[in-house]
Amino acid sequence: MSENCFHCGLPVPSGAHFPILYRQREEAACCAGCQAVASTIIQSGLADYYQHRTEGAARAEALPDTILEQIKLYDSDELQQSFVHTEDGQRREAALMLEGVTCAACIWLNEQHLRQLPGVLSVDINYSTQRARVCWDNKRIQLSAILEAVAAIGYRAHPYDAERQEKLQQKERKQALARLWVAGLSMMQVMMYAVPVYLAPDGDIAPDFLWLLHWASFILTLPVLLYSALPFYRNTWRDLKTLRVGMDTPVTIGILTAFIASFWALIHKFEHGIYFDSVSMFVFLLLGGRYLEGIARRKAGAASESLVKLVPAFCHRLAHWPASRDSHEATVASLRAGDVVLVKPGETIPADGVVLEGKSSSDESLLTGESRPIAKLAGDALIAGSVNAASPLVMRVEHAGQTTRLAGIVRLLDQALSEKPRLARVADRYASWFVALLLLAAAASYIGWHFIEPDRALWIMVAVLVISCPCALSLATPAALTAAAGHLASLGVLTTRGHALETLAKATDAVFDKTGTLTYGRMRLIAYQGRLAREQALPLAAALEQGSEHPLAQAISQAAQSLPPAQAEAHANQPGHGLAAMIGGQEWRLGSAPYIGDWLDQPLADDEHWHPECTQVWLANASGVQGRFAIGDACRDDAAELIQALRARGLRPHLLSGDGEAAVASLAAQLGINDWRARAAPEDKLAFVSQLQAQGRKVVMVGDGVNDAPVLARADVSIAMGGGTDVARASGDMVLIGDRLGLIGQAVDLSRRTLRVIRQNLLWAAGYNIVALPLAVSGHVTPWLASLGMALSSLLVVGNALRLIKRDS
Repeated sequence: MSENCFHCGLPVPSGAHFPILYRQREEAACCAGCQAVASTIIQSGLADYYQHRTEGAARAEALPDTILEQIKLYDSDELQQSFVHTEDGQRREAALMLEGVTCAACIWLNEQHLRQLPGVLSVDINYSTQRARVCWDNKRIQLSAILEAVAAIGYRAHPYDAERQEKLQQKERKQALARLWVAGLSMMQVMMYAVPVYLAPDGDIAPDFLWLLHWASFILTLPVLLYSALPFYRNTWRDLKTLRVGMDTPVTIGILTAFIASFWALIHKFEHGIYFDSVSMFVFLLLGGRYLEGIARRKAGAASESLVKLVPAFCHRLAHWPASRDSHEATVASLRAGDVVLVKPGETIPADGVVLEGKSSSDESLLTGESRPIAKLAGDALIAGSVNAASPLVMRVEHAGQTTRLAGIVRLLDQALSEKPRLARVADRYASWFVALLLLAAAASYIGWHFIEPDRALWIMVAVLVISCPCALSLATPAALTAAAGHLASLGVLTTRGHALETLAKATDAVFDKTGTLTYGRMRLIAYQGRLAREQALPLAAALEQGSEHPLAQAISQAAQSLPPAQAEAHANQPGHGLAAMIGGQEWRLGSAPYIGDWLDQPLADDEHWHPECTQVWLANASGVQGRFAIGDACRDDAAELIQALRARGLRPHLLSGDGEAAVASLAAQLGINDWRARAAPEDKLAFVSQLQAQGRKVVMVGDGVNDAPVLARADVSIAMGGGTDVARASGDMVLIGDRLGLIGQAVDLSRRTLRVIRQNLLWAAGYNIVALPLAVSGHVTPWLASLGMALSSLLVVGNALRLIKRDS
């Protein structure tokens, strides 16, 4: 018998000599590739990989020169624009897909190996999707070096390709379905032979025919044992190698014990000790539960995958617009800012941009949760991934590739799905203890029944092993959290931290920032009064503000858009106070009351009773004051409804703002918020939230600005507005990508439902095990009945978690 390769496990050809030095002994390799890969792993200090892996690695083959040349191309900035996110010029981040991953040890090996590379800042690999998110400093290491490093230890990494990932997942689904199908077919056939044996009175079936039925059951159970149940063996072996017991440990012991004992009874002709039907039924029902759990997980992750697949591969570029309207096909990856693109009806918008020509509407529901089509005219913004619903649009590209809003959303969702919630980690820890106690209970049952009734001892032990249900602890809890996160993402709320749902469900206080959060953050003309008519005063004020980017100037310019413009010349600007210019041969001024009062040599002051929440801007000429504008920020349409909804759910609302007292008091009165603070600096907000927490309150903070970042980080759970700053979004545990405040109420409801589902699952698991285990220990449950109970229990808790995906009517 030939020796197997230490690295890949394939037979070593005769005469091959590729030694590997591993822990003071020499191991054989089948080729120079495996020798080189194994030596790289060992010399990198990662020899533990060979201790913990559960499967052999893929055979390592030297990369062809053509592949090496292709890898070098990935260093091109132009090529990286389509899949690499760049920050601060040199910090870069890319989503890579790993090929060749077979077990958790592969994930560990890749993470450890890449983290050792100088210049690699972070590596996170999602085991379920095999998607790696790598950050590196481009000054110190190039992407090609990272890809080559992955190849050096026997794996392949590519820029994430949704189509390739889908094929891989399809392969896994087919394999799971095949195992389930084999187990189901075997179960049905074995039951055909077992039922007559159970139903017929003793001696009614001729002995030869009876043992023929048993031998047929044995042969039909072999495929289940050797093929369908393989995932349980692998998981158990992986857990035992790391000196822990997982939920598949009693399953494996139960399957093997029942099969070996039945086989022993078969060859020694013990009529009442054969339970091949229980083995096949148990494996089938358990695989069925796992398959449904996989469906729940995929449904929960569908939000992320559907976002990744939104951007099309090709688009229609108008290279010579407006001189020519001839379009030609171009790849979306080649788009750059400034390109002009034609988007036909029904097509997906390929990049972020602005409408240059056309009138249509776009469906942005997958990105913002807004189900109604949004009207689009010249000058309106378009979001990559939304669908042009009605008429052709000509757009100018402003952001493409990794700089689009869609790419940012996908990165946030990836971060949330790769982080395991605290509750799930705690559940995992208790599940391990539960399984350990279960094994002790099974052993004690066997010993006890061995003295009471030896013939039944083995089967009672098998029933004890099989009947327990740790699924609610290790499966249904993370399934519920993942399902809820996916549902929220489809509504327009991104969960970016694993603990967010759990903490939000327990929140007692909601603290809001004002500008950009409860208000739109856009200054608008709220009111006007004066000697001149509004239609006369606005063009004059807009002419004075011409060219200014100040928010007040933009509010006036926007209000004057539909009016005939006035011409101003000889502008003079006094920053922070006002402006002056000549219009129609006379001097006009626009600004604060002191600025205008000084010029007119008469005392002026703002009216405290006229829109106190607004900034008052005065318009005057040499004849005196001609008008006043009240410019302020409008409250969001759904802010009042949200405050009422939160109060109805038992949360206390608070308002903190850096604005003046009058503006904050006015907004608080409008929304019915009793507790508010004006002129609150970032440190004041931080102190306020800390004070609430010191009283034992759980605080949810909602904000959008850079100054909100510290308090967002301090709160128990933070929600950032999607239209806010990058810093605020990075600090938020959740992000409202559509800026719709009303979704916060839905998020609170869903988080509480999620916690309820988790508690129901935990209570069910506890109640079921408390009732079922004593019944099994006392000998009232047969192994097949135990497997049925365990499978039904698993399906119940997974089905309960799936209810969270259902949309509200």
